[in-house]
Amino acid sequence: MRELGRELGEDVNVNTTRIEGPPTPDAVREAVRTWVRANWDPERSLVEWRQKLALAGWAAPSWPRRWFGQDLPTWSDDVVRHELLASGAVGIPIGSAVTLAAPTILAHGPDSLRQRFLLPILTGEETWCQLFSEPAAGSDLAGLITRAELDGEEWMIDGQKVWNTSAHHADFGMLMARTNWDVPKHQGLTFFILPMHQPGVEVRPLRQMNNHSSFNEVFLSGARIPRSFVVGAVGDGWRAALTTLAFERRFGAIPPPRYTSSHVRTVNEALEESEEHFKTYKWYPQRAGRVDLVIDRARATGASTNPIVRQEIARLFCLHRASGWTAQRAQAARALGRTPGPEGSIGKLATSLMARQAAKVHSMISGAQALLSGPDSAMDGVIAEILISVPAQSIAGGTDEIQRNIIGEKALGLPREPRVDQDRPFRDIPRNG
Repeated sequence: MRELGRELGEDVNVNTTRIEGPPTPDAVREAVRTWVRANWDPERSLVEWRQKLALAGWAAPSWPRRWFGQDLPTWSDDVVRHELLASGAVGIPIGSAVTLAAPTILAHGPDSLRQRFLLPILTGEETWCQLFSEPAAGSDLAGLITRAELDGEEWMIDGQKVWNTSAHHADFGMLMARTNWDVPKHQGLTFFILPMHQPGVEVRPLRQMNNHSSFNEVFLSGARIPRSFVVGAVGDGWRAALTTLAFERRFGAIPPPRYTSSHVRTVNEALEESEEHFKTYKWYPQRAGRVDLVIDRARATGASTNPIVRQEIARLFCLHRASGWTAQRAQAARALGRTPGPEGSIGKLATSLMARQAAKVHSMISGAQALLSGPDSAMDGVIAEILISVPAQSIAGGTDEIQRNIIGEKALGLPREPRVDQDRPFRDIPRNG
């Protein structure tokens, strides 16, 4: 079936329901309902069902028809996803393969990579991770020093990456590496697709201070990549990376799907897949500050009568409400088919501010008990886990400082920060590492 999808070329949609006239949400809902009624078989394997969904254009309806979509507006993805769940049918996988790798490959190509990777991403047959940050190149991503050199028909990769979620079980990695040291730093980068299962790739888990282990560091020593596994063009990796980062801020945290039945094969397999995926992220609610616990916790401890605590709680919920409005603006922009804009950076920064305020409020409510873990601690250690997890919110996905630069320079048009490394060859720039 996968080979069929690749060979269909110009129009991969088979056995689908066409939308007559201008697409509207109601028309899309009716079309996908009709198709699901005719095709949903809960006893198929998960991969077989998703192949059928993709070949019919309903896995990612906003994608081009040539690449397993229906050329519908961007909002159609959300409409179809909700309709599939409402009908009890399974949708596409959750993870960086769908939210980051696929949009970047779609945007920058080439066609050979679209043919090779898009369908197995939609079916969940192949999983991905992101290999961008390095020990000496985090916020200044363009300062990375992982090296890629062409050796015949393969690229040879040497370097180190860090903070790589899901690298321990990924099939492929979105890899940024330096291919030219004699041009300014942004111009010498290339975006690669790295096969993870090979002798030159070593993945080591990182133990976090909250006792979870969600991230990894990846050591690359003579790892090899086929010459054709370049997204975009050699030396143009920064442009592709910006696409990936824009979608990373745009999608944010996606909740686990909730299926109406768990007694059929397809749904069972989807639930197992979801459970395995979200093991990595089980501490993320604590990272966001757990605003949902504040009111009940304040009442239970009697802190709700303290006027200073009440004032800080009010401040927290103002931030929470404003952050929700920002998310709604981002959803509205998506519904209009706009490319990711400053809402992503604004939302990311707002979430960081809210998380820190939530940690402050939890500390005021629980006092010294907030520092304890174990059975005698506040909420069995949940409050302590919040306090040591929240700092990650201001770092992951681009630090608060980077978000402020993006908002100031790209959205508000403020003067750019003075930079001394823009026009110099990268090999001449003093750097760490």
